[in-house]
Amino acid sequence: MSENDEQVLAKSLLKGMLAGLIGGLVATAAKSIAEKVYPPRTHGEPEPPAVLADRMSGGLGHHLSEGEKTVAVEAIHWGFGALTGAAYGGLAEYFPTATSKDGASFGLALATLTHETALPAMGLAAEPEEQTTREHTSEMASHVVYGLMTETVRRFVRRRLG
Repeated sequence: MSENDEQVLAKSLLKGMLAGLIGGLVATAAKSIAEKVYPPRTHGEPEPPAVLADRMSGGLGHHLSEGEKTVAVEAIHWGFGALTGAAYGGLAEYFPTATSKDGASFGLALATLTHETALPAMGLAAEPEEQTTREHTSEMASHVVYGLMTETVRRFVRRRLG
């Protein structure tokens, strides 16, 4: 099916979100691999999901064991990847320009919104000017991988959903 054929698919928010969710899960795995190859933090700094898990558990008056923390961090990481993919899939359904550059633009926008803006504002990551060049480039590169993979899988799944 060509891109023009994709445009004649009946729009469906549910199908778009499902395709995006599946794409987001696959993309989260790809992003994780990319970060193993080119890690954003090399001096043992905690990842934002770990900081969030600590804050949430501390706010509840319960500190997580190492096993609980591992589960919480993975749930945050995979949950965010899946939900972001679902939102992207729904957006792509009605605004196809969101898929520009085969999802790379989405990945860059997501990195900017998270690692450059929201996470520092919430105190979950360093301010952009305090982040190392490696952190910037790794986050941008791994988010481009996330965006490309989300779009590739979303498009594949969406075509099969009809």
